[in-house]
Amino acid sequence: MKLVGNWGYPTQIKFGAGRIKELAEACKSTGMKNPLLVTDKGLASLPITQNALDILDDAGLGRAMFSEVDPNPNDKNLDAGVKVFQDGGHDGVIAFGGGSGLDLGKMVAFMAGQTRPVWDFEDIGDWWTRANSDAIAPIIAVPTTAGTGSEVGRASVITDSVTHVKKIIFHPKVLPSVVIADPELTVGMPKFITAGTGMDAFAHCLEAYSSPHYHPMSQGIAVEGMRLVKDNLPRVYADPNDIEARAHMLSAAMMGATAFQKGLGAVHALSHPVGAVYNTHHGTTNAVVTPPVLDFNRPAIEDRFEALNGYLGLTGGFDDFKAYVLELNDKLGTPKNLSEMGVEASRIDELTAMALKDPSVGGNPVEMHFENTKALFEACM
Repeated sequence: MKLVGNWGYPTQIKFGAGRIKELAEACKSTGMKNPLLVTDKGLASLPITQNALDILDDAGLGRAMFSEVDPNPNDKNLDAGVKVFQDGGHDGVIAFGGGSGLDLGKMVAFMAGQTRPVWDFEDIGDWWTRANSDAIAPIIAVPTTAGTGSEVGRASVITDSVTHVKKIIFHPKVLPSVVIADPELTVGMPKFITAGTGMDAFAHCLEAYSSPHYHPMSQGIAVEGMRLVKDNLPRVYADPNDIEARAHMLSAAMMGATAFQKGLGAVHALSHPVGAVYNTHHGTTNAVVTPPVLDFNRPAIEDRFEALNGYLGLTGGFDDFKAYVLELNDKLGTPKNLSEMGVEASRIDELTAMALKDPSVGGNPVEMHFENTKALFEACM
């Protein structure tokens, strides 16, 4: 029998408007007495972040923060964060923000007690077993965007500042112990971030749905996740204060990250090197390359879309689904191609080589090699 898989599912999630007020209680439940809040530069001075620090301070947990986190976090950000964590004698991390703050916060908690360099724990084979799991500090995740789902993930994406390659660092204990998913924290997102992060969640679900690996639980989660994005992303894009739609999008983001245990594919294999080299927004890049990737994978996935469309309330099959994706991208103001995002045709060979080293390649339903991946990049231009 070929039906074999290794499955793991999310953690404790405190979901609902206003749940941020439970932050101090969550810290105490994990044993944190001196937490470090890790977030990105853009969020550091915003009211939602200051409110979180006030909640900690009022509970006698201090208000320590590290915010030197770039949009695509790198090893230099990580080294600086680990130093702040160690110098401050912190005993846990609150990863607060979008994908960058969440990913780096998780890595600070992971690396603060390790003696080997971070690249020794790349998601290759069983490299994660090299880590001292007892030295990983507890993590609480507080998402402020609805996209990456990193709050329920066991890995982080970190860019190598020397090679400009995005690498996935994995360990089971990087999964946060508690997630506070409060849709009120996502209300202030700019429209382009709402769109890009929402399409990131959609891409996670779509790639999981398309993956050839066996994981029926993730398959079901991916289908419902796409429905939530279809029904709610246009709502929050039109009305940023629609708290109900914001809540559904937070759910969709966590569902996407849960579903992609089944696998990712060419969308992420292409977007990771583009983001690393050009510092583009990850979710927006995913949205741009999704239609060409659908065409690329069509021979292997075409027969799945009539059933999917029936659940999503769309008619027809593959062509109708692709037309829906193009229409959604248009409504959200997504760039038409990678050229509009600044990607240069002269670097396609380099980007192709980087894409083929990305772990996401293994989950694509059509085998990727240099020639067809280069042609796919050209189609995205």
